[in-house]
Amino acid sequence: MATHEAELWDDLEAAAESDPLRDNVRDLIQRLGEDPAREGLIKTPGRVAKSLRFLTSGYAQDVDKVLNGAMYSVVYDEMVIVKDIELFSLCEHHLLPFFGRCHIAYLPTDKVVGLSKLPRLVDVFARRLQVQERLTNQIAETIMEKVKPQGVGVVIEAKHLCMIMRGVEKQNSVAVTSAMLGVFRDCVQTREEFLSLVRGK
Repeated sequence: MATHEAELWDDLEAAAESDPLRDNVRDLIQRLGEDPAREGLIKTPGRVAKSLRFLTSGYAQDVDKVLNGAMYSVVYDEMVIVKDIELFSLCEHHLLPFFGRCHIAYLPTDKVVGLSKLPRLVDVFARRLQVQERLTNQIAETIMEKVKPQGVGVVIEAKHLCMIMRGVEKQNSVAVTSAMLGVFRDCVQTREEFLSLVRGK
């Protein structure tokens, strides 16, 4: 676990005992027909409360602090791409997880952003109650606003447990969403280069 994530988890551990979510989870367990005082469930409300706080910690994140001045002036006019960024989020319709990979590319104008900041930016928006389409747009629009590149492309491929565990129960279904801004929207060649790199060709 990364240092900032470990620190967040420790903070949540300390706050778990007084978290009002704990009582809500205990009530939910009881309403589902279980005994929250049963040995295996005694500590479950606190664990669930802590997990939910962690999985929605993006609400408390400030994009500017995450990027933390990691913008560098550079003469570089080729595509910057970071592939296969793992992401985990919660579907806002069922509070079930969806997970997969995010691919980001941008064409710099006169600045680049530290490469490690892009996965952290993904986490800022993924750790909220989400729909995949909005998550994709939020990542792209934030890079466009903060880095001011010529254009940005974002593709997310994810599996949704609300489709796998319930509903249509299709275990191999993958949802793919994309957001193309600037030259990635206007220039077919730029867009195709990005999509080709994502496919590994």
